[in-house]
Amino acid sequence: MVEIKQIKVAGNLVGIIGFEETMASVQKEYADKDDVLSKILLKKFSRRNYIVPSARDAYARAFLREYKKFAGLPCEEDTEGDLDIKVLGPGCSACDTLMSLLMRILSELDLPADLTHVTDLKEIGSYGVLGTPALVINGQVRTVGKIPSAETLKNWLREVKGSS
Repeated sequence: MVEIKQIKVAGNLVGIIGFEETMASVQKEYADKDDVLSKILLKKFSRRNYIVPSARDAYARAFLREYKKFAGLPCEEDTEGDLDIKVLGPGCSACDTLMSLLMRILSELDLPADLTHVTDLKEIGSYGVLGTPALVINGQVRTVGKIPSAETLKNWLREVKGSS
């Protein structure tokens, strides 16, 4: 099975083939080469992924940001584009309930958003949460271990959308 991970490039979710494998090899070989890391990542990912020539700089920035996350280093989220919402959890009924509730609310409020269910334990851990389901809106953890009310979710989404 081919491993594909979605990352955000210039506000859009893009599927990347061989993400974990490439990140692990780069971390092992080039961890001390910060000045050329984005170029190395771009070159390595270009071998298995189509990179639009006009978007090479955006991809390089996205790959460097994702590398920092992978390596546990501080980084800024890509805030370009619409709402980025992540439900963190293993796929239990509470996670599914939260996903369904968010889909309904986004539809009611007519808000475009990237809504992703993250089940990878390593990625969940990168947010520093110890319980699930957890909700992350535009890189900020909003709740852990419980499902907020529909009204609370609506208020958070309006607040975040209003500040962008």
